[in-house]
This record gives sequence, structure tokens and C-alpha cells, in this order.
Amino acid sequence: MTEPREVVITGGGTGIGYAAAALFAKAGDNVTITGRREKVLSEAATLLGARYVVFDAADPAAVQAALAELPQRVDVLVNNAGGNTDRQREAPAEGDLAGLADAWHANLDANVLTAVLVTAGLKPRFADNARIVTVGSIAAKQGSGSYGAAKSAVEAWNIDLARQLAGRGISANVIAPGVTTDTEFFHGTLTDEWLKPRVALALNKRAGRPEEVADAIFYLASPGVAHITGQVIHINGGAYSGR
Repeated sequence: MTEPREVVITGGGTGIGYAAAALFAKAGDNVTITGRREKVLSEAATLLGARYVVFDAADPAAVQAALAELPQRVDVLVNNAGGNTDRQREAPAEGDLAGLADAWHANLDANVLTAVLVTAGLKPRFADNARIVTVGSIAAKQGSGSYGAAKSAVEAWNIDLARQLAGRGISANVIAPGVTTDTEFFHGTLTDEWLKPRVALALNKRAGRPEEVADAIFYLASPGVAHITGQVIHINGGAYSGR
């Protein structure tokens, strides 16, 4: 009988992270979800039959402290924590360079540092042939201010990560969703005016669903998917075509 894998999913309490956690739990893996909100994580973990660890993945001290509660062996790491922090704050006024810098730091912290710090912290615990999947975005290719720039940085970082770990059979890939609804990403800011032209770009003329992104994560984390590494896999209904 195959031993259950140890799976860690950051931002696993809602949306794409929760959908991915559900797939791994259904497969019989031992799942640990992380995030900043204990109530959200506790409720999700109960539904999933998973463990949860509360910490801010962008805070080096918090990640360091959380390592004591995370699995000592990690077979799958899903770096899902992140989001467009511009949707949770007022835009800086024209000419407010300090405010602009703060806004950029927020997106870089939320989307780049979360992945970098958690991955580095768990690196000594990765089993041979482990799988690392990081959630990027179509914004890395189509732009979206500091958020798109942060997701571009994630892609560059992932290439180095894949190169560093390939000798142990460990893969590292990025999945890049397009517009995906039924998540907390938009924080109440989603409008038809914003959504319609973006959905129109998709060949199937619809937004994605968290479960569809989770399916791609689960596939890339499969033991048999060993020769895909250092890649960006787009999930957007054809709104962006990789060439």
C-alpha cells in the first residue's frame, strides 16, 4: 500500500487552495493548510479532515516559528497564498511616491515573499521526487501593475528553484490562472464592466472555477509527472495562448 503523501498548502482555507486541499484529502494524503485567519482555517480543516497552522507567510519570523508545527517531511508544497493587494487598499494619490512604494511592497510581499520564504523554510524537508506548485497569474503576461510584476517575479524565481532541485527528482512549476471566480480574490470589487471584456477573451467565453485550477495543481503534483519542471501552465480558457 502506498504511504500517504505529506502535503502543505498555503492559503488553503478558501478558493483555489481549499479546492486543491480537497483533492489531496480525497486521495488519502495528509494535508496541512496554512493561512493568517484561524477561524477560516479551523472551519476548512474540519471539513477537509486536514491539519492547519496559522501564520503570515510573508513574515520571516512567523514562518520560522511555524516550522515546528509543519510536517517534518514534505512531499508536495502548494504555494497558493497571495492575491492582488491593490484590491484591498486605496490607490495612492498621484505623486505620492511613498504610497506607491508601499503598494508595490504589499504585492511583492503577498505574492513573492510568501512563496520564497515558505519554500526556503521547508527545503530541508523535501522528500526526493517532491512536487512544488506555485500559483501565478495570467497577469504576469498581460499586466496588472504591481500584482502582474509580482507574478512575473514568481515565474523567474521558479526557474531557479527548479534548477536547484532537479538533481533530487523534485519538480517546481507555476500554474497561471486567468479570471477565476468563486474566490476571495476580488474582495467585493468585481464588476461586470471589468469582467465582461476579460471573459470575452476566453475561447470558451467564461471565467474559470477554483476546481479547474485545483485539478491542474493535483496533476502537476502527481508522482508520475516527473519530466515537467520549470514550466508555467496557463489555465484561462484560451484567453492567453502560450507560444
